[in-house]
Amino acid sequence: MPRLATWNVNSIKARLASVLAWVEDVQPDILLLQELKCEAAGFPADRFEALGYQAAVVGQKSYNGVALLARAPIEDRLEQLPGDADDRQARYVEATIGDLRVASLYLPNGNPPETSKYPYKLAWMARLRRHAADLLTNGRPVVLGGDYNVIPEPIDVYDPDGWRGDALFRLETRAAYRTVLHLGFTEAYRALHAHRPGDVPAYTFWDYQGGRWPRDEGLRIDHFLLSPQAADLLQACTIDRRPRAWDKASDHTPVVLELASGV
Repeated sequence: MPRLATWNVNSIKARLASVLAWVEDVQPDILLLQELKCEAAGFPADRFEALGYQAAVVGQKSYNGVALLARAPIEDRLEQLPGDADDRQARYVEATIGDLRVASLYLPNGNPPETSKYPYKLAWMARLRRHAADLLTNGRPVVLGGDYNVIPEPIDVYDPDGWRGDALFRLETRAAYRTVLHLGFTEAYRALHAHRPGDVPAYTFWDYQGGRWPRDEGLRIDHFLLSPQAADLLQACTIDRRPRAWDKASDHTPVVLELASGV
């Protein structure tokens, strides 16, 4: 079955050895990366080619940056989220891989909310909704994966009350996120893992500051959204916490998606 993974690596150059080791172990067919923090020319494509992967990279010096890596041909690439031709931030790459239409996205953080960063986040999310609606019209399975910088529900953050005013958890942010779901997209992890009282929290991000990782005080902000055609193929979606404990770890950890064969 096709295996996809998404991972905000928080600098591909700083994390390269860990990423390569994880890829060799998990063997994803398609890998979505975010926060590369390098221009496309500086991405170590040759190291991934040695493992059998093609790469589609949208980079930016020192900030942002997204990539799609795949063992199958990467075709019909889109290297910017439609809707704002003046937006030069490297936050979106989309392509056809086999029968799938796949995007790796790095949604804006939006903090501090009282600055221009928050309106930019909400505008970006509105553009994502419009484009996601367009993607649904072609009938092919669509996978939108990446760092959404959105905490969907109180169960997805270690301290909901403390995060109420944060751009990742504000009501406006969560409402904008739900507008994409309401188009007909399914959030893969939560579709398979309903949270019940007493369950161990499921997080994908732990801040470097304040001892958040040792105390398991995290956030779940990395998601796979699936079109109805892709949701019909959903087999598994898991969070691999192991890399967060490694030396020189990213503050995010990978999310792994399994789809049924035939795509």
